[in-house]
Parts: sequence; C-alpha cells; structure tokens
Amino acid sequence: MNGLLLRAVLAFLLLPGVVAFLVPLLLLAPAQPRSFDIVRGLVPLTLGMTGLLWCVREFYVAGRGTLAPWAPPQALVVTGLYRFSRNPMYIAVLLLLSGWALAFTSTPLVVYAVAMLIAFHTRVVLFEEPWLAERHGSDWLKYKHQVPRWLGSRRSD
Repeated sequence: MNGLLLRAVLAFLLLPGVVAFLVPLLLLAPAQPRSFDIVRGLVPLTLGMTGLLWCVREFYVAGRGTLAPWAPPQALVVTGLYRFSRNPMYIAVLLLLSGWALAFTSTPLVVYAVAMLIAFHTRVVLFEEPWLAERHGSDWLKYKHQVPRWLGSRRSD
C-alpha cells in the first residue's frame, strides 16, 4: 500500500469514522436496549455512505491527497459531487447522522447532528474557505462563484 493511500485510509477512519460512527455509537450506548428500524434510516444512511466514499475517492484521485488536514489534496477538487456543492463530504456525514437518528429514533443523535451542522458550517466559513482562497487563489474564486457552499442554486456567500 502506498503512503498516500495509507494516509487516506487512516484519515477516513479517524475523521468521519469517529464523527459518523463512533460518537453515535457512544451516544446510544447508555440508552440500551434501544429499538432499531433500518428502514427509517436506510435512505439517508445509504446516501451518506455513498457520498462519503465518493468524496474520499475524489480527494485521493483528483486532488492527490486526503480529507485530513495533515495530508490535504494538492489540487482543488471540483469533480464528482464537488460539482454540486463545495462541501459534499460534510453533507454526507450529516446524512449518516440523520440516518442513525431516524433508525434509532434517538433525540441525542438529532441534537448531535444539529451540533455537527453548526460546527461544520463554522469550520467551513472561518477556516477552510480562507485557507482555500490562499492556497488556490483565482481557481478557488472561480469555483466559489460557480458552486454553492451547501446545496441549491448559487448565491452570494
């Protein structure tokens, strides 16, 4: 396994693995036994996992990097789901969290998902976007003008 691939796998396990899988499991643990209805959460769980894996692949293949701050993509990633949103990986994680909340009918997971939504938005606005502007200059500005931060039509951020 090459070094970049190993870093990509490690980043996946440490970042979305903790946020979208380990923390929800820990939030559910004190309330066991709990009912579980996969049908309720199946659509967001499937969309979230598919989107997350697609984004990780785009970072690795198109960006020649990982989702981790210690090994970020070398190129601005504007392919795949990044054609529709500047932050599809965060959307995918939020879909996973929503799917878990629905499947387990869990208020703590809903609260956690909302907290992560606020944290993701704050991180994007205060840290990621300024860093991308500095690192990618006019390519970032063009991309920012063409693609919405989250979803929907493009408007001024």
